[in-house]
Amino acid sequence: MSAGDRVPPGWPAEVLPPQAPDWERSAVAWLFDLVPPDYRAHEVLRKHPVVLARFAAQHVASGVQAARDGLRSVRAELGGLVPPDVVEAAIAAYDREGRRLVRAGRQVELVSGALRGERWVPRL
Repeated sequence: MSAGDRVPPGWPAEVLPPQAPDWERSAVAWLFDLVPPDYRAHEVLRKHPVVLARFAAQHVASGVQAARDGLRSVRAELGGLVPPDVVEAAIAAYDREGRRLVRAGRQVELVSGALRGERWVPRL
């Protein structure tokens, strides 16, 4: 990566640096991968990447909340229905998914800022 292609820590690997040609196209493709496939049917999301970024941020935030809710309730709801090792596996899955979504949320914030014209300047 050249000096002109620097991106902030946490920038998604799937998205080209904002200085690169077609970077917005890579950002849009990545953002659409984060949301339900039906979102592709909305013209406003295809034409306005900053709007898509907002939708993606809300969708990811909802997923984070769902993972947290699942962690809080999985023992009570599944205990007695499935073996204890299955409950533990479900807890681990909620934990992994929650962490993945938190990372994705941070990445969406970075891409959204770049789509709005914000430029990252590394600190010395």
